[in-house]
Amino acid sequence: MKTMLLIIGVFALLMGLLWVGQGLGIIHWPASSFMLDQRPWATRGAILAVVGLALIVFAKRT
Repeated sequence: MKTMLLIIGVFALLMGLLWVGQGLGIIHWPASSFMLDQRPWATRGAILAVVGLALIVFAKRT
């Protein structure tokens, strides 16, 4: 269970950071993504990254 939470947390953190980068227009991959330069995706990505970080911290403490 601990390992699974850690894997999900890392995945969520990385995906959230990708969404933030795309939403802010920093990352233009893939080039045809509907998320590019869309601020709501930066916000959603930040929330997902925080959730991922919380899962990582929780997995490490248990």
